[in-house]
Amino acid sequence: MPKSFEFKQCVTLLKSTGKKAGNLRELKDALAQVSDGAIAHHTYQYFLKGHILEYTNDFAHWAGESIEERALAERLSNIDPYAYASIQDLRRDLIGAIDDHLTAFPEPRDAMPGDEFHFNETVMLVFPAGVRARNLAEFLMAMKYAEASTLYYHFYDARVRLGNKTDDFSQWLEDGMEKPEVAARVRSIDPFMHTLETIRERIVDAVEEEVKRDMESAGVPQ
Repeated sequence: MPKSFEFKQCVTLLKSTGKKAGNLRELKDALAQVSDGAIAHHTYQYFLKGHILEYTNDFAHWAGESIEERALAERLSNIDPYAYASIQDLRRDLIGAIDDHLTAFPEPRDAMPGDEFHFNETVMLVFPAGVRARNLAEFLMAMKYAEASTLYYHFYDARVRLGNKTDDFSQWLEDGMEKPEVAARVRSIDPFMHTLETIRERIVDAVEEEVKRDMESAGVPQ
């Protein structure tokens, strides 16, 4: 019997580190000092918050929007946190990108009062959403109504937990449902190019098409 998929939710509890930066030099210095948890919050968890798709982390967002350093914002957005084996390696490249920018542009802008970058940490609590899918049809229905935090946990956070650049959804579709083609479609969704809602839509579309094919193969009228 295929293994069911248990949907989970997550809640993040925000905690201030007390550190802030009003310009790039202060941002660089703070990046060297803050905890791994703060780095993770401002990179991995960016897509759990309301965000602008032009950016892929809070550092890029602040550089582009608060101090109008667009070239640096673009470079920081090109840093994929899921490509790193450790937070230390990610921290090194974030600092390196800012260092390079300061070498080229040694007089960076200061943020306006109130627009400083505030470093935060989070504690993530994970708990069952109370929904299990035993087949594709049940999975499809659950995906349509799952909380945003559920989508984040299974699509983004899984990339860190599983350590192999995949997500819980595609892994279950391939291993649990033996649907490698559908799994490949879900796995190919670029996590940096979509909001959580458009990711939901793309997963729903892929699974819905497969459900219809299965019904047609079984001769079930639609």
